[in-house]
Amino acid sequence: MRGVIKGVLAEELKNSVNMQKEYEHSLKSLPVGCLSRKVIGGRVYYYLVRREGKKVIYQYKGVVSPEEIRRYQAAKQKRAQLRGLLSRVKKQVRYLKGALRGKEII
Repeated sequence: MRGVIKGVLAEELKNSVNMQKEYEHSLKSLPVGCLSRKVIGGRVYYYLVRREGKKVIYQYKGVVSPEEIRRYQAAKQKRAQLRGLLSRVKKQVRYLKGALRGKEII
């Protein structure tokens, strides 16, 4: 009986590791950074904000089309969703690895 449970857990671990790789790949495929809208002197300016190590880099984008604004907003929402899923699957992988080592009561 115990071998069946370990087999199911091992299969679930394999699936979770594959999901983790897919989420990480999807995160890398999204555009880097997000758009920041600043109003300076009554005019609207758009900047691409991204992080390089500890530095936050603001890159002037100039005139930005509404389509590009929507694309960056969608990417920001998708990134937040993927980060949440990735966090959940990492916790699941850590738990399953512990269970397969015999540290958890099955």
